[in-house]
Amino acid sequence: MSQEQPRKPEDQKEAVTYGDVFPGVQGGELADKVVAPKDAAIMQAAENAVLGKTIKGGAAATLQAAVTQNEKAGVVGPDDMNANIVTGDEGVSVKEADLPGRRIITESIAGQGSDSNTRNVDHEKQRKIYELVEAVGQYSQRAPLAAPNTIQAGGAGGQITIGEALEATAMTAGQKPVEWSDAAAIQAAEVRATGRTNIVPGGVAAAAQSAATLNARATKDEEKTKLADILADATSKLPADKPATRRDAEGVTGAEMRNDPFLTTYPTGVAASVAAAARLNQTNSNEMPK
Repeated sequence: MSQEQPRKPEDQKEAVTYGDVFPGVQGGELADKVVAPKDAAIMQAAENAVLGKTIKGGAAATLQAAVTQNEKAGVVGPDDMNANIVTGDEGVSVKEADLPGRRIITESIAGQGSDSNTRNVDHEKQRKIYELVEAVGQYSQRAPLAAPNTIQAGGAGGQITIGEALEATAMTAGQKPVEWSDAAAIQAAEVRATGRTNIVPGGVAAAAQSAATLNARATKDEEKTKLADILADATSKLPADKPATRRDAEGVTGAEMRNDPFLTTYPTGVAASVAAAARLNQTNSNEMPK
């Protein structure tokens, strides 16, 4: 069925359509079209060409999730596509515009976009987190505070906050199941970021403690909550945040070590990220013009 509109099932409720995943296309030509595998592949290729990667929560990821459901339901085949829609005159479009402090990404298919396709990205925050992830990889070891100071800062930009260090951990150690040592380090980080001695209800520390408790009872790793599940949006869960300092790093490292059975820290975990942030902040401060 390649180059044709995907077949529709007898029970239309099983098929995921563009109208289901992108409410903004309701009433348009796309609304009742079943999302097909090659539609998602073409959108992914367009994102990679313009943005250099597939963006989390973007159109390609959304379409792929719909395709997975449609394939499980048996309503589309691997070669199906909406040829007239996806490869027509207007086809797939991915555009970006840089504005002060953010980047606007707009995606559309056959000239029809969706509110969920327009995303505001804090470009400066992303830069700092990726810089931090790279730094953690440069000296990840059991005693991060004792590591040689070999990290070179990418510039004298804004200071990296504790919340951003936690989000970086979701990238450097995201698939690590949450343990008591991680929960203790996250709690120490939250306390230092917010200045509060109590755990924030619904915050990252509360979520980490709950995850550690449940993980201790789980028998399979795939059933366990991972650090990425807790820390992916850490900054949005902190009522306050602050740049990471060496004293913050020492406090977080101490908490992680005290709650680890071997009195060590995870090489690319919470303590390592906060320590890397503190080092980068110190380096950036030293490089700032006096």
